[in-house]
Amino acid sequence: MSNIYLRQTTLDDLPRIIEIIDGAKKALRDRGVNQWQDGYPSEEVLKRDIQEDINYVLILDGEIVGVATLQQGYDKNYQDMDSGAWDDDSDVTYSIIHRIAVDSAHQGEHLGSYLIQHLLTMSHYLGYSDVRTDTHPDNLIMQHIITNGGFEEKGTVTMDEDHGVRKAYQILLK
Repeated sequence: MSNIYLRQTTLDDLPRIIEIIDGAKKALRDRGVNQWQDGYPSEEVLKRDIQEDINYVLILDGEIVGVATLQQGYDKNYQDMDSGAWDDDSDVTYSIIHRIAVDSAHQGEHLGSYLIQHLLTMSHYLGYSDVRTDTHPDNLIMQHIITNGGFEEKGTVTMDEDHGVRKAYQILLK
């Protein structure tokens, strides 16, 4: 049985995180998904996430195989939806899963699902019962992972960094 867990990222992890993100950018490009193709997320963004203690890595048998940011409080991109609406029981503050990626050498091993489940646990531990995320409308693989993780599609939002429309998802932890 494999040893798999989530831990907070350190600056020493940055080269490995960049490697995983670069692999995800290539995989998206190869699938024809125009997400993360303009330099985002940059090394500066990833470094800031680490310094703000909101970045996490998924460890599989001692190796970093996944990465994600768990923003806490609110996201201005999520305040006004382009279409749809957040759940009526939404909280004023919430956690947001951003910049999620799994090492391309481990695609197909369901590690994205493990990563999301661990981030839901972390959200609950941090006191958030309302968890949100988003993805590009053409990123069918991530949409599948998100909905399999229990999230419901709620509408669309526009992201400031690239003015791109994203499908928005939410789960309320009970």
